[in-house]
Amino acid sequence: MCIRDRYYTTANLFEVGDFTSHAGLPLAWKIECDAIRPEWWHGLARMVMDYQTGPFCRAEGIPRGGVAFGEAMNQYGTGNPKDPVLIVDDVYTTGTSFREYCDKHYPDEVVIKWCVFARKPTTDGVNALFTMPPEVV
Repeated sequence: MCIRDRYYTTANLFEVGDFTSHAGLPLAWKIECDAIRPEWWHGLARMVMDYQTGPFCRAEGIPRGGVAFGEAMNQYGTGNPKDPVLIVDDVYTTGTSFREYCDKHYPDEVVIKWCVFARKPTTDGVNALFTMPPEVV
């Protein structure tokens, strides 16, 4: 399965600077998942499957960052419409993208949610492969 035909980027996985999150929060750094090669998405999908034990029909990536991850996760979908849909994104910051996407596309359905990186511990049933620790006060 081909995620992208070509991979061209000079992005670094971790970028430092002034950024704004999807929810409008100021960020001093970000995780730039455009730096992840297509074959690495398959590796990340395989890692998730060490923890995702329940079946899912298909995977959908939240545009824009989750699309490549969703394509990689699809290889593990059952195709059975009775199984829940798996919603994925690359980076979780506040959970806004997951809430907006699920409210729009699956308002009354149970879905499974995964991200690769979480900038903080997740809420609303979102699972994260890698999570930054909570803020220390």
